[in-house]
Amino acid sequence: MKRSSLLRLLVCISLATFAEAAAPPAGLRILTAGHSFHVWMPGHLLDITTKAGITGHHQDALSAIGGSRTIQHWDAVGDKQKIKPALIEGKADVLTLSPIYLPDEGIENFVKLGLEHNPALRITIQEFWLPFDEQALWATKAKGVTIDRDAKTNTQLREAHASYFASIDGHVRMLNKKYGKTAVFVVPSGQAVLALRERIIQGGVPGITKQSDLFSDPIGHPREQIKVLAAYCHYAVIYGRNPIGLPIPDALSKLPEAAQLNTLLQQLAWDAVTQHPLSGVKAI
Repeated sequence: MKRSSLLRLLVCISLATFAEAAAPPAGLRILTAGHSFHVWMPGHLLDITTKAGITGHHQDALSAIGGSRTIQHWDAVGDKQKIKPALIEGKADVLTLSPIYLPDEGIENFVKLGLEHNPALRITIQEFWLPFDEQALWATKAKGVTIDRDAKTNTQLREAHASYFASIDGHVRMLNKKYGKTAVFVVPSGQAVLALRERIIQGGVPGITKQSDLFSDPIGHPREQIKVLAAYCHYAVIYGRNPIGLPIPDALSKLPEAAQLNTLLQQLAWDAVTQHPLSGVKAI
């Protein structure tokens, strides 16, 4: 084959490979069980996948229980039990969970049942940002406590969250080893939120000047900025794709700083996911 013909062939192969990689993936069927720091995620993820050109993305079932541990979703009965029947059917691609603190035997119960009926099932565990910024305050529900989030430093935030992040990582490693496959993944939305708060401390977040602007109450229920950030983390883990460059999601569209803020949230999500060893996603 002539050198010029060979070069043309290689270029054609490269372009075809690039086009295949750039094309949106097929949509996945999702199950979700969680509390008020997680159950809004499916709606935001649907908006993101739609804007990414992904067709066929579908939320098959959603189990929402306020302040819940995963075992509460496992123990639900009657028409309140949303997840077990869907797992037994074996058609879902991904189950997203959001435990509060460990131990929580509900996680393994769902992993075991899901893999029995669909060995290709992936289970994601959402890290979150600590309620009240401290585990001890959550244990007592901290009624009447005033939280000064704006006084928190980078070091204080990292120290407060370190043991929680480590517990999630350890549990995911244990489950993957026990079941002999990499089926459980971490969605590091909690670490992405800390990175966002650190940017606020540095004065580098469009439209947000205080850490407390991210939350609607002392517990830490998130406003739209965190919800979108967490949804981008889920998008990156579930689809293995970089969210940078996607259109502005509906939740941010009315903000004057929407374009700049959206770009920052996409970058923070991608950084958190690609830097986490248990997300299943590496930067290219």
